[in-house]
Parts: sequence; C-alpha cells; structure tokens
Amino acid sequence: LTEPQAQALRDYMLNGGFVMVDDFWGTDEWDGFYRAFKMIWPDRDFVELEMDHDIFHSVFDLKEKPMVPGKGVAVRAYHMGDTRYHEWFKPGSETVHYRAVYDDQKRICMIICWNTDNGDGWEEEAADPWYFREFSEKYAYPLAINIIYYAMTH
Repeated sequence: LTEPQAQALRDYMLNGGFVMVDDFWGTDEWDGFYRAFKMIWPDRDFVELEMDHDIFHSVFDLKEKPMVPGKGVAVRAYHMGDTRYHEWFKPGSETVHYRAVYDDQKRICMIICWNTDNGDGWEEEAADPWYFREFSEKYAYPLAINIIYYAMTH
C-alpha cells in the first residue's frame, strides 16, 4: 500500500464509502493487514463488534459470529472428522473477529472480518452441496445480507 493509496481509501471511507476486509487468517496475516490499516487510519483504531451489535441482527438474527472456512479447509476437516474449521496451519486463526472502524458521523465505514472467509461462502456455493448447506446458507449469505442492509441504512 502506498501513501497515496492509503489516503485515497481513507478519503473514500470518510466521504461515505464502505470497505469490507475478509479472508485473512492468523497473526502473521493480521500483522500485515494492521501495518496497512495504520497507514489508512494513523489516528483511529477499530472496535470489536460484539454479538449484541445490530450488524448481527438487522435482517437475520445470528446466534454466533460466523467462522466460514475456505471450501478446501472445510472439506478436508469434514473428511477427517474435525469440526474445527480454522486454518490450523496459521497460528492465531482459532477465533473469529468482526471489527469496525467508524467515520466522523459514527457510521461503520470499514468492517474487518478476520479468521473467516465469508467470500468463499458466496462464491463456492455450487462447488459442494454439503459446503453450501453448512456454510453458505447458514452463515455467509445471512451475514452478507445483514452487512449490506446495515451499511445502507446507518
């Protein structure tokens, strides 16, 4: 990320834009993201979104923060009889986090989905019926609808 790119992203978000960051796992990838994050937001930090936040309940009432594994990780774990869907080869990937940055009007302008791959839930639905039932239908689609609805109405 260059300084002009960081400034352009910051200006975009402070002028009403919305950015969603998704599909990065573990502390090494977090550290890389956070360096770029601080270039964009040198004077701000994120807040952890807890389960009582409206983003988890605006259209669909989610009971937990979704951890959507990549399709390959999910299928491999399923065939091994493992229900831990984090990327076990990436230390620090065991717990899902949803974090947000607010603009000057107290609207979320950036949502950070760490240790989850919601995008795979949207793009891999045709690849495996089991994955679609377990992750796309139950978690990735409802969360996407909630995020879009929340971003458009707040």
